[in-house]
Amino acid sequence: MIYNKSMEERRQHQRFNNHVPVKICHEDGDIVTETANISRAGAYCRVSRYFMPMMKLKIHLLLPLRKNGKDASRKITIGGVVIRTEPIWGEDFYNIAIFFNDVSQRDSKVISDYMDLYAEQV
Repeated sequence: MIYNKSMEERRQHQRFNNHVPVKICHEDGDIVTETANISRAGAYCRVSRYFMPMMKLKIHLLLPLRKNGKDASRKITIGGVVIRTEPIWGEDFYNIAIFFNDVSQRDSKVISDYMDLYAEQV
């Protein structure tokens, strides 16, 4: 499913409302969650604690792919920066927007392959 784009949309990359398992690593401890949406450039997910904007994170994504006609998963590790943290009203959770700022060329290709796979289905 594609994220609805408004007239004011400034994102360069298509965003998908896919739930990808993610582990967010930081010196204060790790959080396991899933993305609410994801693109080639970043992700949006729900977390159980506050992350300061501009905080650097290590991100592990488990991307489902198709290889040789078979379903497979690929784990990648990338660097990210918290762009926005939004409290969820009435809950002890936050939504955070993460920009992928440190991605190897190989992992960038894996993310692109994942995005291409879902773009074909739309």
